[in-house]
Order: sequence, then structure tokens, then C-alpha cells
Amino acid sequence: MGQRILVVEDSAVIRRLIEVCLRPANLDIVMREDGPGALEAAISESPDLMILDIGLPEMDGWEVLDRLRSDPATKELPVLVLTAHAEEESRRRADEGGADGFITKPFQPHELRKEVLRHVGQSVHSNV
Repeated sequence: MGQRILVVEDSAVIRRLIEVCLRPANLDIVMREDGPGALEAAISESPDLMILDIGLPEMDGWEVLDRLRSDPATKELPVLVLTAHAEEESRRRADEGGADGFITKPFQPHELRKEVLRHVGQSVHSNV
């Protein structure tokens, strides 16, 4: 397998869509459904990239991002924020929180794959 991507999304439908989008890129995909699971997996799974939904139960994505950035073990982990809120405020908050990218839902599958591959350093045109 290639690089490991941690997908944190509470919707099973969106998780499945992301998995289908990324499968052709030969990535190892790990799924979590909530903030506490995201923080645990950020350590235990050693992902190369996290795709982080903002609207999570228990602990929202902003808090997850804050905790990731304040922990020396995870502060360098690349994070792509995934949200249905496309307004400028969300984009600004993602930038200020240390996110490495911003993807809005609904997303185009090839755009998501391209953004992920850009962050993990794979060639976008490598048979995907």
C-alpha cells in the first residue's frame, strides 16, 4: 500500500464516497467517525494526511485541529479540512488553525483525489 490517509467523517455515505475517490490512488485509508477517534488514530495509525470533517459529534473538527496543532506528536500532520460551509469565515478559520487545505462538500471526486495526492507527494497522473 501507499501512504496512509486518515479520514474523519461522521457520515457513512461521505466516508464511502471518499474511499471510492481515493482507492485508485493505492492509498491505505483509515476511517474514524468522531473527534476523539481522530485524535487517537492520529497517533496510533501514523497517517501521512488527515481529511477532517468539521461537523463531527462530541468534538468538532476545529477542536480536533487545535489539539493536533498543540501536540508535538501531531503538529506537523498535514490536515485537509472538509466542510459543507464554504463561506470565507470557515476558510479563514482553517488557515488560522493550521490546516493545509480546504475542501467543501459536495466535492468533485477527481478534485479531492488531486488535492490528497498533492499533499502526499504522489504524481497526480500516476494511473488515476
